[in-house]
Amino acid sequence: MARPGGNATGFSFTEYGVSVKWLELLKEIAPSLARVAVLHDARQASGSGQFGAIQAVAPSFGVELSPIDVRDASDIERAIAAFVRSAKAGLIITTGQMTLVHRDLIISLAARYGLPAVYWNRFYPAAGGLISYGPDPIDPYRRAAGYVDRILKGEKPADLPVQAPTKYELVINLKTAKALGLTLPPTLLARTDEVIE
Repeated sequence: MARPGGNATGFSFTEYGVSVKWLELLKEIAPSLARVAVLHDARQASGSGQFGAIQAVAPSFGVELSPIDVRDASDIERAIAAFVRSAKAGLIITTGQMTLVHRDLIISLAARYGLPAVYWNRFYPAAGGLISYGPDPIDPYRRAAGYVDRILKGEKPADLPVQAPTKYELVINLKTAKALGLTLPPTLLARTDEVIE
């Protein structure tokens, strides 16, 4: 990443360490959680990498993880229905094309089963999901302009490091929190970039 080589450089929209924050937020919202399903596409490195990062810290949060491989709608419905067997359950939705394609289904299942869920992008809470924490989708484009300028002035792309996200945003849907019967801590609301009411 520091020296990509060839004629390539750029910006990554995925950083595995952020997935630990998803588990932290979920426990902050619902401290009694004991079981968490992690929806990911095992065929994508990002989903598997994020699941691995969550798995590494889950014992310190006192939660049991259940991976749910996201492939098609019927598999998602069956897996979540099988997962839900106690009120102390929640969901983490990792980055990936399949979690994006099936986002409306995932949001509706979380609502149906009363599951607090953390998502990777703000358009989930905008569509009725509970909370998201992820990279600002505009920031990399702003920073890319600086790379374009440097390349046009003669720097080689291979000498410019591939950059990970540097700016993250926290978005909460208060209507969904109320529907789930959750009281959000004031300290969490104070850190929120956007509250959807």
